[in-house]
Amino acid sequence: MADRSMFVKFGAAVLPAALLILFSALAGAQTRKVMKSVYDIPVKTIDGKPSSLAQYKGKALLIVNVASQCGYTPQYKGLQALYDRYKSKGLVIVGFPANNFGGQEPGTDAEIMTFCSTRYNVTFPMFSKISAAGADIHPLYRFLTEKETNPAFAGRVTWNFNKFLIDRNGKPVARFDSSDTPESPKVIQAVEAALK
Repeated sequence: MADRSMFVKFGAAVLPAALLILFSALAGAQTRKVMKSVYDIPVKTIDGKPSSLAQYKGKALLIVNVASQCGYTPQYKGLQALYDRYKSKGLVIVGFPANNFGGQEPGTDAEIMTFCSTRYNVTFPMFSKISAAGADIHPLYRFLTEKETNPAFAGRVTWNFNKFLIDRNGKPVARFDSSDTPESPKVIQAVEAALK
């Protein structure tokens, strides 16, 4: 009888935890199923307003995790030039500040926007600082890096200024490393193909 009592107590203690884990896993799976494109994922503008990338449906997007104190920070200049060159044809560059790599984006959203606009004259859309990697990865970067949602270009973000090219239909069509500059032939050719 003591053995049965011990089993009942153990089951009563373990069952709620097991159910919580199961329901959490199911909720996560449902969330991932709902996020069928980058357009479905809520984000915030750099000034904290709720937004989404759905406002750019029908345009090609270059999504970049940016940082102000990185060796690649001068790519802001190239990103702005790329935006100026192709925005009339339907390209939108979107910057997502992230402090995941080397603590190279420590500023507030306001400080980041001031830096970008005064130092590099950035006019392309900037969004609120998010996590591009790790346990607290933002759903946008989870979508961009997981094989389930982005089979052709999955894999973790490796550093600041990784770039994901999204076509006019919301489909990821190319991915570039930090060392791939915005003005490189590789990036230009992919952008031009996405704009056709």
